[in-house]
Amino acid sequence: MIKKLSCIFSPGIDPCQNLALEEYLLGLVEPDECILYLWQNQKTVVVGRNQNCWRECRVTQLEADGGQLARRLSGGGAVFHDLGNLNFTFLMPRADFDVEKQTEVILQAVRSFGIPAERTGRNDLTVGGRKFSGHAYYRTDRACYHHGTLLMHADMEQMEKYLSVSREKLQAKSVDSVRSRVCSLDEFNPDVRVSTLETALLIALSEVYVLPISPLADERIERDALDALTEKYASPDWRYGRKMPFEYELGRRFDWGELQLQLHVENGRIADVEVCSDALDTGFPELIRTALCGVPFEASAVRAAFAAIPAAEAQTREKTLQDAEALLLEAM
Repeated sequence: MIKKLSCIFSPGIDPCQNLALEEYLLGLVEPDECILYLWQNQKTVVVGRNQNCWRECRVTQLEADGGQLARRLSGGGAVFHDLGNLNFTFLMPRADFDVEKQTEVILQAVRSFGIPAERTGRNDLTVGGRKFSGHAYYRTDRACYHHGTLLMHADMEQMEKYLSVSREKLQAKSVDSVRSRVCSLDEFNPDVRVSTLETALLIALSEVYVLPISPLADERIERDALDALTEKYASPDWRYGRKMPFEYELGRRFDWGELQLQLHVENGRIADVEVCSDALDTGFPELIRTALCGVPFEASAVRAAFAAIPAAEAQTREKTLQDAEALLLEAM
C-alpha cells in the first residue's frame, strides 16, 4: 500500500538525461512509495524499446534540423516531444502498481480544467475521440513505471514532419493523418500551460492517494550513477539499435501492434533475427530471437522452435507468438 508520495521535476530538457533519471528513479523508489516525475524534452522523437527507428522516424531530417532521437525502456510507438508537451512518470513497487489509479490522477487533473477527458483503447487518453496522451509501462522484478505524454500546445507540423506513421496504423485508428488523430489541451482551455498542468497533477495525485506530497530529496540521487545511465541513453548503439545483414523482411499489423521480422540466413540456417515492434510487451522479441537463432530455415524447424519456448514465458504471450509464427511460416 502506498504510504508516501514524492515528486521531482527534471532540471533540463535533454532527452538522454531525462530518460536516464527516469530509469534511476525506478531503482530508487522505496517500498510503499510512489514517485511522480515530471519532465520535458526539446524537439525529440522517442521510439519504443523494440522499434526500428528508421521506419518510425525521419531521423536524418530530425537531426539536420537540430532535433534528437532517443529510445526508452518501455514498449509502444514513437512519439514527438517538444516544449508544448509535458511528460509524466509514476514509479512505484510492483505490488502497488495500479494502472487504473494512476490514470485517474491524469484524468482528474485534466478534467479540473473543464476538459471532458476519457480513457480509450489500450493506452490512450482522448477528448472527443482525439488523442492528447499516450501511455506505456515498464517493469523490473521489484518496481514498475507508467509514463506518458500530455499534449498542451503541440506543434502538429513538426510532429508530422518527423514521425513516419505506417498507413496500416492510421487505418487501424480510422484516420488519414497524425494531425487528424491528436489534439492539444489548450484547444479546449487556454489556461492549460506547463505550470498550471503541473499544479493540477500534484493536486490530483494527493487527492487520489489521500496523502501529502514531498519533494524528492536531492541527496537520494547519486550523480555518478546518473551520469553513467545518461551515457547509455546517449550512445548510438542504444539510440539507433543494431544493424545486421538480412535476406528476408516480413511485416504486418496485428490487433496488439505492429511486427517486423528481419532474418539473416546462412547455409540453410537462421543465423540472426531482428524483431521490431510497437507492442507494449517488451519481452517477446528476445524470446523469438533466442528461439530462432541457429534453427534450420524450414517450416518444421520453425514450428518446433516456437513450440519449445518455455511455457512460463509463452503463456501470457500466446496470441503474439502465434501471430509471429504464422507470419514467418507464410514466407516459407
